[in-house]
Amino acid sequence: MTSASSSTAHGHQKKTGSKRTGPTKTGPTKTGPTKTGPHGSDSTTQDDAFIRIRHVDKFFGSFQALDDVSLDIRLGQKIVICGPSGSGKSTAIRCINRLEAHDAGEIAIDGVRIDDSAAARRVLRNNVGMVFQQFNLFPHLSILDNLTLGPVRARGMAPAQARSLAEYYLERVRIPEQIDKFPGQLSGGQQQRVAIARALCMEPKIMLFDEPTSALDPEMIAEVLEVIEELAGSGMTMICVTHEMGFAGHVADQMVFMDHGRIVEMAPPKQFFSAPESERCQTFLRQILRH
Repeated sequence: MTSASSSTAHGHQKKTGSKRTGPTKTGPTKTGPTKTGPHGSDSTTQDDAFIRIRHVDKFFGSFQALDDVSLDIRLGQKIVICGPSGSGKSTAIRCINRLEAHDAGEIAIDGVRIDDSAAARRVLRNNVGMVFQQFNLFPHLSILDNLTLGPVRARGMAPAQARSLAEYYLERVRIPEQIDKFPGQLSGGQQQRVAIARALCMEPKIMLFDEPTSALDPEMIAEVLEVIEELAGSGMTMICVTHEMGFAGHVADQMVFMDHGRIVEMAPPKQFFSAPESERCQTFLRQILRH
């Protein structure tokens, strides 16, 4: 795996079924800059970044959920974001997907600024898939219809082609036999795997996972993590919020630790787990790895 490019972690100078071959995703050829490290000053030439986050703030009323967050992600990278509850992890990836509108700073995907414009909606629809804590499946639709609804309605795909795509991705997540069932007939782990397949049916370049195992019983967590780990091994670009540190160590090529809305530390997994720099990150890891 390649190591992640990053700009400032917390900038101190603010604001100036059928056998099919899966879709091949290639990103723009761009040149990149020098990495500055987790506590360095802002790097403004990360031209190889497919997702660029610069000095992003987000408020909910008077509460600041994100504080000067900057991060670059290249195609093919696997980023795991961790931190205590309320640290801004989920808010960060929800802002990437415009489920939350950031209040200051800039987010861009493939060079397109993410805002309320038609261009932003188009780049999100064509590039970004998301899997949530809850499965968010339509209970009155079959698994097949849950998977084909997006490709047919949003992308104008022919129903037969959408079905073929659904069969392929259900095979990828290891539940092809569930295609004609309804969500209520599946276990929680199976429903989350359907949610992953549904996101993949839109053929995104980037997958966002917001604590995908937090709503699952312990015995179902492994089956979902295995699917995500397999996707990571296939080269899918991922940003995953999780407390599953064993999983993170296997799939990530860059760990991001957040606290109080800020990125406190970024490092490859080996360095992150063996020699974290910040005292706050050291404390967090001691607590979470003890359990």
